[in-house]
Amino acid sequence: MPATVHVRELTADDLDAAWELGRFAFGSDPERPAPASAPLPGLTRYGAFDDTGRLVGKAVDLHHDQWWSGRAVPAADVAGVAVAPEARGRGVARALLAGLLRGAHERGAAISVLYPTVAAPYRACGWESAGVLRTVDLATAALPRHRPASHLSVRAGTTADLAAVDALYEKVARHRNGMLTRRGGLFDAADRGLPGDGVTLVEADGELVGYATWQRGRGYGADSVLTVDEALAVTAEAARELVGVLGSWASVAPTLRLCPLDGDAVSTQLPLESAREHERDLWMHRPVDVALAVSARGWPAHTRGVVDFGLTDPLAEWNNGTWRLAVADGAAELTRVDGEADLRLDVRGFALLYAGAARARSIAQAGLLHGAGDPAALDLLGVGGPAQLLDYF
Repeated sequence: MPATVHVRELTADDLDAAWELGRFAFGSDPERPAPASAPLPGLTRYGAFDDTGRLVGKAVDLHHDQWWSGRAVPAADVAGVAVAPEARGRGVARALLAGLLRGAHERGAAISVLYPTVAAPYRACGWESAGVLRTVDLATAALPRHRPASHLSVRAGTTADLAAVDALYEKVARHRNGMLTRRGGLFDAADRGLPGDGVTLVEADGELVGYATWQRGRGYGADSVLTVDEALAVTAEAARELVGVLGSWASVAPTLRLCPLDGDAVSTQLPLESAREHERDLWMHRPVDVALAVSARGWPAHTRGVVDFGLTDPLAEWNNGTWRLAVADGAAELTRVDGEADLRLDVRGFALLYAGAARARSIAQAGLLHGAGDPAALDLLGVGGPAQLLDYF
């Protein structure tokens, strides 16, 4: 590796080299797309350069917001990380991610999520595995059928319905943890054409209460698949109606492929006991700014408590130190305190607790929480329940 790696935001002049680096890393089409000269809203591209000025690494900070118990938390979600083959294993990715975290902290991001191709380099930088985006296959004929409800209407959606679809998604997502708000520059700038091949809407008295977006796929034989990009509802009746419509594809699409959302109205209608796993995409979480991560999110209104802990973060030095967590009345705060605490938490342990992915005793057994105090005291940090994602990036 060169003596020094220089990390900075990419400019328009760097984009060809960044595209080439990504092509080698991800095996994408060798045909070069039209060059993009203007900055894209809602993201920041970072590059790592050697002493000769050659680009040897790249990463993208996606300026997402995520719902955490009713409040939108600013995130720096990471995508497109690639390192030149000659520079791999030499600290380029670490320098690149440190620069990205610093920039994300300066712009006010609180947390970060990424989908890794390999987990170890991200663990070394403070991210930890916190969940899985599951895609499953179901036999379409196994979906329960029912008599259509007289007070509900089903119709095909158009682009004029997309605002209502967005609003229903938010009703489902905002009181969960981790799901994207789908607001802001990246989404405002996106093409608002009809997603996939079609949208099926369920309405009650003219109000949208459920929807499914889907892709028909090809053929109508035994290997034909109907891919449901998203199916959400806000009532059990609407969910049953949607599942009934999806089941009607059985004669021409024997397999239904979708990402179930744990415990939602649609998933509780599906025969998930017979699902076959099609794909698993691991996602990893870490705080960017621990104090902001705690204060920006919602917390269960019934939870109260105070606990002190020390925190060690290898890449974000502003997170290091001794902190006091106080939770009450649906809000929480982290404040710095003097001295040492009985409990010492690694940033990866913080990530697991915050995302509701593990209890404190398990984190202690994993070597991410140390000290003479009772580890269970830090379960206070994870009272919001498990996080889940529906978007891949």
